[in-house]
Amino acid sequence: MSDNQLRLGVNIDHVATIRNARGGAYPDPMRAAKLAEEAGADGITAHLREDRRHIVDEDIEALMDALTVPLNFEMAATPEMQKIALRHKPHAVCIVPEKREERTTEGGLEVAREENKLAHYIAPLREAGCRVSIFIAADQRQIEAAHRIGAEVIELHTGAYCDAHADGHMDEAARELDALRDMSAFAHSLGLEVHAGHGLTYDTVKPVAVFPEVRELNIGHFLIGEAIFRGLTPAISEMRRLMDEARA
Repeated sequence: MSDNQLRLGVNIDHVATIRNARGGAYPDPMRAAKLAEEAGADGITAHLREDRRHIVDEDIEALMDALTVPLNFEMAATPEMQKIALRHKPHAVCIVPEKREERTTEGGLEVAREENKLAHYIAPLREAGCRVSIFIAADQRQIEAAHRIGAEVIELHTGAYCDAHADGHMDEAARELDALRDMSAFAHSLGLEVHAGHGLTYDTVKPVAVFPEVRELNIGHFLIGEAIFRGLTPAISEMRRLMDEARA
C-alpha cells in the first residue's frame, strides 16, 4: 500500500445483528469478514457491546483465529472489555462511548473530563502491543486530551456531517465537514494518526476521503445494507473505488 492510499476498515456488526434476530448461526459474521478481505478491505472492525446485541465473544475468538488483515476491536472503557482485549491482543483497540439505550454510538468519547481515568485504562493495552484509538468528535479539546493520555490514533466521528447531509441541511453539513477537515489537520500536527467513520455512504465518503491526513475510514452499517441489493463484495468494491478516486 502506498503512503497516500486510504485504508478501508469494514465493520461487520450488523451481519451479527441479522443473525441474532433469529437466534441461529446465519448469516455468519466470519464469512462476511472473509468476503470483505477479498473485496479490498484493509481491516475488519467489530464492536463487542456490553449487552452483546450483535457481535458476541465467540465472534471475536473466530476473527482472531482466521483473519489475515488486522482486527479493530471496538469497546467501551470497562474492566470486562479491557480483560477481553488483553486476552486476545488485537491489532487495534478503539475506545468508544456506550449506552445501553442507544441504537448506535451517538457521539464521541468525553476524553477531557475523564483524562486521568482513561490514561490509566489504556496503558496496559498499549503495553500489550495494541494500537489504541479513541473515538471522538472533531473538537480540539478532545483531540488534545487524547494526545495527552497516550493514544496513538483518533477516529473522528463523522455522524453529524452524514446526518446533516442525509436531512438535506447542506449548510450544516458544510460546517461539520469544515470541522472534520480542520481537526484532521490539527490532530496530524500533534503526531496522531487520524481515522474517521460513522454513517458514511457513497454520497458522503469522498469529501472525507480527500483529507490527506486521514489514513483510514471505518464503514459498516451502510455497506451491510447495500449488500442486500448488490451483494457484499460489489458493495465494498464500490466504496473502495470511491475512496481511491477521491485520493488520486
